[in-house]
Amino acid sequence: MTTSRIAKRLSRVKPSPSSAAQDRANALRRAGKDIVNLVIGEPDFDTPAHIRRAAIEAIERGDTRYTASAGTLPLREAIAAKFQRENGLTYSPKDIIVTIGAKHAIYNALSVTLEPGDEVIVPAPYWVSYTDMTLACEGEPVVVQCSEDDGFKLTAKALEAAITPKTRWLILNSPNNPTGASYSSADLRALADVLLRHPNVMVMTDDIYEHIRFDTDENPHIAVIEPELKSRTLVINGVSKTYAMTGWRIGWAAGPADLIDALNMLQSQSVSNAASISQAAAVAALNGDQSLVTEWKNTYKQRRDAGLKIINSIPGLSCRTPGGAFYLFVNCSGMMGRTTPEGKKLETDTDVVMYLLEGVGVGLIAGAAYGVSPYFRMSIAASVETIEEGCRRIAQAVAALK
Repeated sequence: MTTSRIAKRLSRVKPSPSSAAQDRANALRRAGKDIVNLVIGEPDFDTPAHIRRAAIEAIERGDTRYTASAGTLPLREAIAAKFQRENGLTYSPKDIIVTIGAKHAIYNALSVTLEPGDEVIVPAPYWVSYTDMTLACEGEPVVVQCSEDDGFKLTAKALEAAITPKTRWLILNSPNNPTGASYSSADLRALADVLLRHPNVMVMTDDIYEHIRFDTDENPHIAVIEPELKSRTLVINGVSKTYAMTGWRIGWAAGPADLIDALNMLQSQSVSNAASISQAAAVAALNGDQSLVTEWKNTYKQRRDAGLKIINSIPGLSCRTPGGAFYLFVNCSGMMGRTTPEGKKLETDTDVVMYLLEGVGVGLIAGAAYGVSPYFRMSIAASVETIEEGCRRIAQAVAALK
């Protein structure tokens, strides 16, 4: 296929770094190398039995046809009830659209709102897809560096400085992928005060990790902290991380009527609707027993603590304690400038990640993929034994540097 067949806007987009890292780890495993894979960002638990049963029952009773483009009414009702119960947010089913994963909701929201040159504020470190989805929709990502000293969180001062007349969106992800940074009520209040001065800026909250919060029961939302922002806030979430349902592909967006109507129109002319069977499973997830959510969160916390203990004992590495999600974002500045046993000087965090993969068989993702260096992301969605083995190998590799 010649390049002339491909729209020029696609040239602005690069392949997903996380997918590339996963592909490289898998290739080495197929070649016979023993790989400890700490790349993948998905729960290692099975989808709970009652959710699987709900899907089977949906098939048996014939719920296998098209649904409304916005999603089935029972699912939108379950989402509305979840918002009221867990977040203190009031949405009616007509204010909600079911999408094919939260990622789909984010992309479509950018697609229906961005004109060429519109700006999207993306705090860094950021999930790898925010900037490229913005570029694919002909917008301009405005990356705002959030330092480790600030807990990897966007400050009110930095937000104020980033806003221009072209700013269309601020994307907030809390808890954050890759750092696990979680915004407190005070953090959100400070950001809300800035946003009140800029009525042209909409807020997109990516809440996909909201149930994986450690050391606090607080689950604040900016649209609750400042109700005046609700009319320009789009809330994104889904079942993937909370209920170990990554492959079921169910997400949703809730927000103002004009945005939801636009999303519904685009969806009706593109993918039609999310899978009916997955929607039935999501109803069971939201309305059913939530005890596993707490149990899994406690398991992730044990894994976090186990990984932190080892990483922070390795000379040249350090890691701030994440407040949520299931990743460690490791500062590897102490490895920069050192030389591997093969004679290669480590100049970037990509060099570090490749050294750890090729040298000791540990799969990680470089911080550059998330807009901040020198760091690497380590998934803790794996057993404690796997995490400890990965950390042991990392310690071995660091000790071998000159």
